[in-house]
Amino acid sequence: MMDQTKLLCISGPTATGKTRLAAMVAAKMQGEIISADSRQVFRNMNLGTGKDYEDYLVNGQNIPYHLIDILEAGAEYNVFEFQKDFLSAYHEITGRGKLPVLCGGTAMYIESVLAAYRLSAAPRVEDFRFSLKDESMEELQMRLKSIKPLHNTTDLLDRERLIRAIEISRFETSTSAEVNFPKIPFLLVAIAFEREIIRRRITERLQQRLKNGMIEEVQQLLNKGLTPDQLKFYGLEYRFITMYLNHEIRYDEMYSLLNIAIHQFAKRQMTWFRRMEKQGFEIHWIDGQKTENEKVEAIIKLYQEA
Repeated sequence: MMDQTKLLCISGPTATGKTRLAAMVAAKMQGEIISADSRQVFRNMNLGTGKDYEDYLVNGQNIPYHLIDILEAGAEYNVFEFQKDFLSAYHEITGRGKLPVLCGGTAMYIESVLAAYRLSAAPRVEDFRFSLKDESMEELQMRLKSIKPLHNTTDLLDRERLIRAIEISRFETSTSAEVNFPKIPFLLVAIAFEREIIRRRITERLQQRLKNGMIEEVQQLLNKGLTPDQLKFYGLEYRFITMYLNHEIRYDEMYSLLNIAIHQFAKRQMTWFRRMEKQGFEIHWIDGQKTENEKVEAIIKLYQEA
């Protein structure tokens, strides 16, 4: 009999069809999705974060999802908050006898759950922040890299985000005021494509999202009162489109820089997964070239045999 308290995690680099696949698996296994995406938690950030709501509709069935659209854009969210929200969703789902399916590409969030990281709610320490004010970006990056790597690589691209990451890491390593996180049994699968196929899928998806109104989405967020710096904080699409809307770069520059940045992001995701494997995590790689039904059946078989 299926152990419905075991967490099924479906991940992989961006543009591999994780969400649709997770929803199809959930439809067959009485499951609900818990999103592991650091930006999909924010409302009105849809195209830029890849919230493909239609993916959750499978054969006329709406698959329930959690940790999407839970905060207003402009709010701060981190791995500590994610862990708390994940546990709440996990207990709610299993309490109904359903299968929790963790799905997303924010590898740090996924690892924080599977490895049961003990994290702390770090306060802002103004004296410490002031002490960093004269350090260059390179010096700040080296400081963060010297600490246990629990943070998104996007932390390295924005000065405020970089300082906050250092502050959190400093607090985590210097206090015993930690939150216990339970060890949860899990099966981790990830979707794999050859590098050139991923590159093509990323570019095609970017073109489609621009066509569908991604620039207009960013403009609406600016119109709602978010500052350019707030939007740039979210990286990738929001960084470069905001720069374009502020006339800092031309459209062709925006497209080229964004396309390159997403490819680099996918590469960093793969690096993180390989590092997880070296640390002892077993990742069951699913061939992305298989049909959707073949992938679904392969994942179900793996779960039932785990």
